[in-house]
Amino acid sequence: MSTFQAPKGTYDLIPPDSAKFLAVREAISAPLRDSGYGYIETPGFEDVELFARGVGESTDIVTKEMYTLTTKGGAELALRPEGTASVLRAALEANLHKAGNLPVKLWYSGSYYRYERPQKGRYRHFSQVGAEAIGTEDPVLDAELIILADQAYRSLGLRQFRILLNSLGDKECRPVYREALQTFLRDLDLDEETRRRIEINPLRVLDDKRADVQKQLTGAPKLRDHLCDACTAYHEEVRALLTTAGVAFEDDEKLVRGLDYYTRTTFEFVHDGLGSQSAVGGGGRYDGLSEMIGGPALPSVGWALGVDRTVLALEAEGVELDLPATTSVYAVPLGEEARRVLFGVVTELRRAGIAADFAFGGRGLKGAMKSANRSGARYTLVAGERDLAEGVVQLKDMESGEQSAVPTAEAVAELTKRLG
Repeated sequence: MSTFQAPKGTYDLIPPDSAKFLAVREAISAPLRDSGYGYIETPGFEDVELFARGVGESTDIVTKEMYTLTTKGGAELALRPEGTASVLRAALEANLHKAGNLPVKLWYSGSYYRYERPQKGRYRHFSQVGAEAIGTEDPVLDAELIILADQAYRSLGLRQFRILLNSLGDKECRPVYREALQTFLRDLDLDEETRRRIEINPLRVLDDKRADVQKQLTGAPKLRDHLCDACTAYHEEVRALLTTAGVAFEDDEKLVRGLDYYTRTTFEFVHDGLGSQSAVGGGGRYDGLSEMIGGPALPSVGWALGVDRTVLALEAEGVELDLPATTSVYAVPLGEEARRVLFGVVTELRRAGIAADFAFGGRGLKGAMKSANRSGARYTLVAGERDLAEGVVQLKDMESGEQSAVPTAEAVAELTKRLG
């Protein structure tokens, strides 16, 4: 047995469970690909300052959770804790916003890293699929992304999730609310770290999950009471678009999310079957992020959905995904000549788009048939010297147990017809 193990708070994706993760990624990305979003892939690490500026220096992500490293050349890098800042950086670097077709619509899939206390649904290495619409301020875009995420979850069979929705205002109205909230929070009995957060980003205090803090927040000023007319109208339009599309949501005035760059529309997908780690995804509008990282003004909106948490949500609802068979045909050769002939048939089957596997290693009939059973194949091809002399292979239906001789030259056509 190996003396090495996966690092604490991480996991390995191993068959057959890994097929669920692939299916979830495919289901989440499918509506995006059908809606004009192009695929983007960014490095697994970036300049530390990209996240310090973009995600926010007061956030737990930057202050406590980032994995950082210093290169031999002295550069300070961080494993990416989230996807939006990296995608926006890449779009700016490639001047995608100057191509004349805004918004720039991108989707991505990858691994992210945060140093957190591991528990079910919260890992130090996790997988997300995300989407960003860069360069346009339009409530229709906000609604589109929420609807596409809802569509993705429903295509997987999920039903017991809720969409929480809020508006965080903009640079015009949020400073007024910020001041009112700070005045309220300064009178509370809070620890020193939380008191420092009041001065840097008081909205983050609203996101504090501790019961003793939440109890004191009763009576806190409401952001909705401080929204300017433009932000109010924008938010009402997003709500109306979702309602017209038949997408149910819940207004949540305490929803602020854990990143500093959000403005106006903010939303979260939660699943009550996951316990304390109930968020399966979320996002919002981030109109000022481009300027924070040195780019031009590019109002944008996006989300990220957790693949691992989505899998847990499926398990909590007892949803069984309709996964394609990993093997449809399993070939069992008896003798060297049969090995060459059946391997040729297997190669043809694969070229015809049929999932086929082979009994490697020269095992006997009994052992090879056990492998065929374990593979889940619907059909097994068996051939020995006598079959080859007669120009046939034995085709066995693994469900019914029926077996028949099929001319070797017609085996691929026959299996293609049977598998439809």
